[in-house]
Amino acid sequence: MADMDGIKEAKNFYTDRPQECEGFFLKGSNSLDWGIKNRLARIFNPVSGRTVMLAIDHGYFQGPTTGLERVDINILPLVPYADTLMLTRGILRSVVPPSISKAIVLRVSGGASILKELSNEDIAVDIEESIRLNVCAMAVQVFIGGEYEKQSIINMTRMVDIGNRYGIPTLAVTAVGKDMARDAKYFQLACRICAELGAHYIKTYYVEKDFDTVTSSCPVPIVMAGGKKIPELEALTMAYNAVQQGASGVDMGRNIFQSEAPIAMIQAVGAVVHENATPASAFDLYNSLKNKG
Repeated sequence: MADMDGIKEAKNFYTDRPQECEGFFLKGSNSLDWGIKNRLARIFNPVSGRTVMLAIDHGYFQGPTTGLERVDINILPLVPYADTLMLTRGILRSVVPPSISKAIVLRVSGGASILKELSNEDIAVDIEESIRLNVCAMAVQVFIGGEYEKQSIINMTRMVDIGNRYGIPTLAVTAVGKDMARDAKYFQLACRICAELGAHYIKTYYVEKDFDTVTSSCPVPIVMAGGKKIPELEALTMAYNAVQQGASGVDMGRNIFQSEAPIAMIQAVGAVVHENATPASAFDLYNSLKNKG
């Protein structure tokens, strides 16, 4: 028992100041449990309210993608400049040092390769794995309009239920197959369905026309998917337009690790996302860092 001698009488009660109750900074997240909020606050920068997620989970269905042949050589140097890593448990355990302090978003759905119907996924990782690996969120692919749409939605809702039990949020990834529409109307539908069924935040694609209607009609944060590799200035412009139209950040993979200068590119993306840098100024930053080697 603690020594009771010399204890000072409590007197600073501040009776004239009501206790403050801070609202949570992320859209639609104020009523979530403390643990989920804490994990989301590691994914999203509380100052800017946004995130730069580095997606390197492509290998779970398409093998060693260009730029991901050697994660230890190509990706680990990028980690200090990302807010979040999105990856699989295999890469996390075998390559990523446990000393890193970045938020981890773990891919937990899977089951089909590029040789088969991609929407035929199931839950591939147990919740105990997510707890053991101390992840900040679990990512589930949702194929609205796909052949296995219902199964993918149930996958997501199962992870929401299980994750809520343990304070781990679920990221719904709106997958777009080769025959699916890529317009605002489709993404309004896909994002809203995921949000209505409990996803804590959503990864979706940018569309040039009416993207602001996608973000405004979704009651939880949206993170823009980077998609296929495009020229650096175009990628920075897409990221800028997305966050200016309501996205809470980006989840880029190929547009960073397939860039001519990946370290320069991820820093330029960070300037756009967290500092509202214009595409032109971010591209100047990219070229400056690239030229410095």
